Amino acid sequence: MNEYVEIVIRSVCVLAAFLVLPLVVGQTEHKVMAHMQGRLGPMEAGGFHGWAQLIADGVKFVQKEDVVPLAADKSVFRLAPALGIVSYLLALAVIPFGSDFFGANVPGGLVWLLAVSGIGTLGTLMAGWSSGNKYSLLGGMRTAAQLVSYELPLILVCASFAIAAGSLSMVGIAQAWNPWWLIWQLPGAIVFLVAATAELQRPPFDMPVADSELVMGPYTEYTGLRFALFLLAEYAGIVVMSFLLAALWLGAWAGPFSDSLGWLWMLIKGGIFAFVIIWIRVAWPRLREDQLQRVAWLGLVPIALLQLAITAVGVVVTS
Repeated sequence: MNEYVEIVIRSVCVLAAFLVLPLVVGQTEHKVMAHMQGRLGPMEAGGFHGWAQLIADGVKFVQKEDVVPLAADKSVFRLAPALGIVSYLLALAVIPFGSDFFGANVPGGLVWLLAVSGIGTLGTLMAGWSSGNKYSLLGGMRTAAQLVSYELPLILVCASFAIAAGSLSMVGIAQAWNPWWLIWQLPGAIVFLVAATAELQRPPFDMPVADSELVMGPYTEYTGLRFALFLLAEYAGIVVMSFLLAALWLGAWAGPFSDSLGWLWMLIKGGIFAFVIIWIRVAWPRLREDQLQRVAWLGLVPIALLQLAITAVGVVVTS
């Protein structure tokens, strides 16, 4: 196949997945929360099981007026929602769904993914700073503090996998994976799940938004499609973090049958982690800001450092 044609096909596949999967996660969240919390509304739109709830939400956002505050830094205000979407699109491109089924096999794919996914959080920070609103600014400051706190343990546990696999390539890490990693890398999996949930500012780590304290945090002044883009970026972040968790801890496309079904196993594994992130939102109340920092610096960082040390010693002993 011509090299340029292959690039186009891979790009189209990544874009199609990016457009579909976050919407699937959003629809799933509607239904899971409706069942767990007894919410009747999401079960009504469209008839059977409220299948059209997501469409109804989309129509609602489209018909709302797009308002830009007079006190806002207009160019930054308009750019912020798009930043989160683009960052997760670039991150999804390096996640492998098979030994030859990926958008791009970058030699430092893990570093690339962690770097560009962090940019999405900066979009929230830009929104809070540019809105010209004190509640938005406070939400942006909380976002910055949360980003600094939880980026560190997340990177440390990912570094543990890079050391164990001897590669920074997402494909290389998946190919080096073996079932024993489920045991000796389990603490890192827990740290990653908690840190990723906090990075996405999902409950119980949604202090930057905290509607009961900061109205809607960095998103207070956003309306219509710009506000919808922030919601879509959140679901895209769930997709990326769930697939990254599946690629590192569950062997990516590894499954009981032919590798030709690797994409299916990857979807199933990522879907399980996405469901867990939704479940956490339903089951846990919001933490206080001091509790948020204590969990990161006194809980996750020491465990991540211990995991990194165990991996380094294990690699030296077995080599």
